[in-house]
Amino acid sequence: MTLPLPRLIDCSEADHAPAILEILNDAIVNTTALYDYAPRSPQAMAAWFATKRTNGFPVVGAVDTSGQLLGFASWGTFRAFPAYKYTVEHSVYLHRDHRDRGLGKVLMQELIHRARAAQLHVMVGCIDASNAGSIALHERLGFTHSGTFPQVGFKFGRWLDAAFYQLVLETPAQPVDG
Repeated sequence: MTLPLPRLIDCSEADHAPAILEILNDAIVNTTALYDYAPRSPQAMAAWFATKRTNGFPVVGAVDTSGQLLGFASWGTFRAFPAYKYTVEHSVYLHRDHRDRGLGKVLMQELIHRARAAQLHVMVGCIDASNAGSIALHERLGFTHSGTFPQVGFKFGRWLDAAFYQLVLETPAQPVDG
């Protein structure tokens, strides 16, 4: 039996903040996908969405036929210096019950499409080096390994290595300084 394809949407704070918070907090508490210790609060989500809105950063969600959020993807500032304006750092998170079903690929393909449309040049992903599934997904989508920072995180009683993957896009056609 094949599962129906999810519908992609633009997430809103009003409709999706609790579901995004649940997904993020599960990742914080149970995985090394986020190098964070404490679950986030609803107030943290308000600030997160405000930053996304202010900067025009997408929050793409995948929902099932009942409208339940299965996962989301977004990007944010890579580094806060003007010359990095064509580079973003992205993330993709899936609800624990919907991992390993190809949903990450669907969300990432949409994010890549939007990055091209936004005339970006590089997408950067920082992935825990032990996350073989995320690394394989990024490699299948054309991302290349750009380096690993050994032992930069410490969580669950062990040192964590952060692996960086990047996708260089053909956009923008005519980049400008300033």
